[in-house]
Amino acid sequence: MTEENGQSDFRLRATGLSKRYGAVQALADVDFDLKSGEVVALLGENGAGKSTLVKVLSGLVSPDSGTIEIGGQPVNISSSSRSQAAGIAVVQQEYSTIGALSVAENLVLGKANSPFLWTRAKLHAQARTLLAEVGLEHISPGTKVEELSVAEMQLLEVARVLSRDAKIVIFDEPTAALSARETEKVLSVVKNLAVKGISVIYVTHRLPEVFAIADRVSIFRNGRSLPSVNVRDVDVATVIQMMLGRKLESMYPERIAVAGDENLVLDDVVISGLSSPVTLRARKGEILGLTGQLGSGADLVVKALASETPILGGSVTIDGSPMSAPDRATGLASGITYCSPDRKRSGIFAGLSIVRNLSSSWLSSVATAGVVSPRRERATAASFAASFAIDSSRLGSSVGKLSGGNQQKVALARWLGNDPKLFLVEEPTRGVDVGARSDIYAKLRGLCEQGMTVVVSSSDTNEIHGLCDTIATFYHGDMVGVRPAEDWTEDALVAAVMNRSEK
Repeated sequence: MTEENGQSDFRLRATGLSKRYGAVQALADVDFDLKSGEVVALLGENGAGKSTLVKVLSGLVSPDSGTIEIGGQPVNISSSSRSQAAGIAVVQQEYSTIGALSVAENLVLGKANSPFLWTRAKLHAQARTLLAEVGLEHISPGTKVEELSVAEMQLLEVARVLSRDAKIVIFDEPTAALSARETEKVLSVVKNLAVKGISVIYVTHRLPEVFAIADRVSIFRNGRSLPSVNVRDVDVATVIQMMLGRKLESMYPERIAVAGDENLVLDDVVISGLSSPVTLRARKGEILGLTGQLGSGADLVVKALASETPILGGSVTIDGSPMSAPDRATGLASGITYCSPDRKRSGIFAGLSIVRNLSSSWLSSVATAGVVSPRRERATAASFAASFAIDSSRLGSSVGKLSGGNQQKVALARWLGNDPKLFLVEEPTRGVDVGARSDIYAKLRGLCEQGMTVVVSSSDTNEIHGLCDTIATFYHGDMVGVRPAEDWTEDALVAAVMNRSEK
């Protein structure tokens, strides 16, 4: 497709981009191009260079070398304002909203050429139109953003971009925090943008989305770009092999026969936020999966077991003893560990080293009279790092500088030193590449082989179906089904969480 002025076949062309951070070569002579009305999926493992390219095009980072052309004309994108002036808008992976401001105010925040003064009526009218386009019509424009859920904040990021007059839109993992229904809304937005002639760069780890919306795939590996390929010419296995540089034999570990005693028993448990009581069983050595859409309540069961949400009635027993954990600290002391779905906010300490993150929940065990032994701390942390395939040579590195996949491994591994009986995880692979996903799945199965019970809450039905031994589905605050994983087909599982009959 040709640009309107006839100057270039490409709306965007980047040639020979390189960027180094100290000893790390983030981009190495990268080439990338994008046509009008085209959707190009940008893929690669965490740390492959995708985020650095997005930052360069966003004006947040300047390349050390290379050129960028838009419509055949060289451009200097050395700031976010210049990027926006060049017609580029970004749906950020990290939220760019301000929690204390309203939804309507955030929608016009940072928008070029906005009126100096807005009437409340006009501001709210524009907001309602944009919110409806992304399925957030139930949100009042006056609602403070800090009151929104993680998924609602992500959809708000999409709505912000729709308010810009952009010719190039970059989606940086827009569905990582979304369930199937919310994901469909985002994919519909992307398709509509392309129909209007807007070019889209779509960064994701969810490969089915690539085949649903993309025209081409551009794969990065170790900071270098591979020649792009048409989506119609490849399949999922080929794309994974191109990303990893090797064939991935199996995403999910083999299930093992679960022969342990019942470890977790919920009888008519009433949980704040759920419409009806929950009764569930899980044995030692078992992975229990809970799944549903945004607001279904699947996550509330995990939060209740982690003492993050009140239990109002019924009984819970763990390893034969009644659960008595009024707070996280008490639960941790009794062998209940919990990995939250938002690693940036509550899963890691981004400014601290890998060692200190890993030791944060068991630091007292390597201390004498309150004085920590660095040698013992590092040695113990190294053993847990190895169990999650975390590079031991980087134990002193700040966790905030790691890729998303390695950050998630740290968020999970930091709880191993507490000798848990019950390992609770929400969205274990959100924003994680396929290679790291496989590592995480294998480790969760390995914990089961050690006799633990693992409870996983995830909106990714493919993940739940492939990983878990028993699966419970939730819809609008009710648990609507529970059965062994082998009794579910993936289609039936998707139908259950969307409360519709399997076709």
